[in-house]
Amino acid sequence: MTKFVQLVVAGIEIGSIYALVALAIVIIYASTGLKNLAQGEMAMFSAFISFQLYTWGLGPWLALVVAVVITFFLAMGLQQAVLRPVQDSSLLTVVIVTLGVFLALSSLAGFIWGYLIQAPPALFPESAIEIGSIRIGVPAIGVFLVLLVLAGGLFALFQFTKVGLAMRAVAANKETSMLVGVPVNRVIMLGFGLAASLGAAGGIFAAPKVFLEPFMMLTVLIYALASAAFGGLDSPLGAVIAGIFIGVVENLAGGYIGFIGSDLKIIVPLVIILGTLIFRPQGLLGRKYIPRV
Repeated sequence: MTKFVQLVVAGIEIGSIYALVALAIVIIYASTGLKNLAQGEMAMFSAFISFQLYTWGLGPWLALVVAVVITFFLAMGLQQAVLRPVQDSSLLTVVIVTLGVFLALSSLAGFIWGYLIQAPPALFPESAIEIGSIRIGVPAIGVFLVLLVLAGGLFALFQFTKVGLAMRAVAANKETSMLVGVPVNRVIMLGFGLAASLGAAGGIFAAPKVFLEPFMMLTVLIYALASAAFGGLDSPLGAVIAGIFIGVVENLAGGYIGFIGSDLKIIVPLVIILGTLIFRPQGLLGRKYIPRV
């Protein structure tokens, strides 16, 4: 029983990181209708910015906040310079452009910071709370609480503010939104910056666990994409639930299924993505779209 609980707790910690990056993917889709395959590399780049600020003397938390703010403005600039010209193009064109951004960011990070693995500072103390024979790490509690706060803030933004309403309107129909006076390009730019900031938080929290290097987010992005697909591309709540679920399931699979172990846990999100696409393409909490005839 102790082993089971410990695996679940560890799964919640890593699942919270998957959920943060999945939230970024969902927010971009829910606010702009775009699918950004460069989300993981943007998070990686933000983690490097945070690490650089830390080496210049900022505390770990202050470096995180400053890096998230910098990422917000960099992402809006990137959207205006690179994605805006193709945002109304075909899905294939957008995918190719975001893949280009993916490669450009990983190469730029390698050029600036090199390809040697770095060890960024931990954001939470490595202590634990003991309940009987069960140890719950402070980092697991901390990351989960950060996820809940950010998810709650996003829910409030989309449900109770004019900005959130404008984002949802633009994602549903850009042309109609423009006709009723919504500044579509500014809303898309804001949504892109907001999503990048969420992904930045996920990347910075992931860095101490996976170590910091230009390709650190490749595996995390796969899990995040699985979480977004399983939860529903238009459902932030679904992304949170799915991210934690996948983190727990992959940890339990690695702990109890012998042939999977720690090396083949990547099978779990791939199976979940495949099953979701076959049996429920809109995801767990996503809306099913029925074309009008």
